[in-house]
Amino acid sequence: MISSTLRFLFSAALVLVCLTTSAVSPPPKEGGQTPSPTKSPTATPKPTPAGAIDEKLFSGMQWRQIGPFRGGRALAIEGVPGEPDTYYFGAVAGGVWKTTDGGQNWIPLFDKEDISSIGAIAVAPSDHNVVYAGTGEAAIRGNTTYGIGIYKSIDAGKTWKNVGLKDSRQIGALIVDPRNADVVLVAALGHAFGPNPERGIFRTADGGKTWTKVLSKDENTGGIDVVFDPHNPNIVFASLWQARRQPWFFSSGGAGSGLYRSEDNGVTWKRLEGNGLPEGILGKIGVAVSGADSNRVYAIIEAKEGGLFRSDDAGQKWTRVNDDGRFRQRAWYFSKVYADPKSADTVYLLNTGAFRSVDGGKTFNLLPARHGDHHGLWIDPENPNRIGNANDGGASISIDGGKTWTTQNNQPTAQFYHVAVDNAFPYHIYGAQQDNSNVCIASRTDSGVVGREDWYQAGGGECGFVIPDPRDFLCRWTIPDTARSISLTVFSGCRRYCFRHMIRT
Repeated sequence: MISSTLRFLFSAALVLVCLTTSAVSPPPKEGGQTPSPTKSPTATPKPTPAGAIDEKLFSGMQWRQIGPFRGGRALAIEGVPGEPDTYYFGAVAGGVWKTTDGGQNWIPLFDKEDISSIGAIAVAPSDHNVVYAGTGEAAIRGNTTYGIGIYKSIDAGKTWKNVGLKDSRQIGALIVDPRNADVVLVAALGHAFGPNPERGIFRTADGGKTWTKVLSKDENTGGIDVVFDPHNPNIVFASLWQARRQPWFFSSGGAGSGLYRSEDNGVTWKRLEGNGLPEGILGKIGVAVSGADSNRVYAIIEAKEGGLFRSDDAGQKWTRVNDDGRFRQRAWYFSKVYADPKSADTVYLLNTGAFRSVDGGKTFNLLPARHGDHHGLWIDPENPNRIGNANDGGASISIDGGKTWTTQNNQPTAQFYHVAVDNAFPYHIYGAQQDNSNVCIASRTDSGVVGREDWYQAGGGECGFVIPDPRDFLCRWTIPDTARSISLTVFSGCRRYCFRHMIRT
């Protein structure tokens, strides 16, 4: 996305390039003689359709990673209580990743699966070997990627199995009952571009063998958030969101949106309305229950008269404690709230920045988190100084309450809109990364290794295209994803000249 503030341009992401391998000759016979090739009957070649490419041309090519290694958009992150160095995060274009050294190194766990878009992830509190991942991101921007249901691992992420809800497409949240690893609640948003029945709040009591739709409105409304009361998992809060994405249009809101409460572990539900909540169209809603006080519930509501609402009686009555527009800008993309497990007055809001309040939501301070555009937060229930954050630049970890964070330049999960190459020899690869800078990478180097020193700025911020001039690769054209302007960046030695040509749209 294009932010209202010019952001620092990080260096890292993922580009893959093909190499042609050497031809292999037949092995020599004993004595050093090379056998003559055996002639086989000549087969009549099959006609090749016009414009088709013979696959044999690529039979000797291999993939190699040349970087950069900066993270891309991530919506989900989860730590493991009692294991301070273990975390998982889910990238919207890179699958599930795991660290066992506090974020210094990340290992990909999802490379063998059929999907790479992750919307939610949860570790079973009663059995840390059990991990669930909901595929498909629910931040349904124009380049959203859909999923194919819920995956489950019973060996801490080594292997995975799809356990259903394959047509849910976009997963907003996923939680595991702390008493039983087989009881799971899922907020399934459903198809972003049209109606479908597999949307709402789903529950399984047998580890994903069967699923029951326990809360729904209609084929245009899906689940977007679901949380337990940390002290009583029979109490559950959930929100439904009516939204529709089209290539030319987006709608967030609708009569189907609403906030709900369950007192029987998510089997039955009651809609919460009135009593201080806004009237009319509610839009997207995020909800959180304080681990310090079960009566303290927070909800961030998109509505016209929305904002941050607080309940001090477990959801019976509500008060709007903050209507600052900073926390509701692009509400459909954010609207995430998290309660501190030890202090009822400490609450976090995620938007373009990560914000924290220590006075019950009345005022907020900006945390010095990595990157911008924040989508996911995990707070250790036993140690609130230990925090995991997922944002448009990847995942990072803090062990000092958000003062400092681990790097995001160690997780190649970038989303590239388009890739191009120039006519130089060796050639360069150009990529336009979502919510990061454009990048130019050398395909080969004299040292034989492509490293950080071989990654170059290619001009611009978030662009849909970056294209080198075929006559002079130092001239690069970039087109923002809004398609409202075209920029020409000319690199000459240490000087750079930028020309912008506006286009009316």
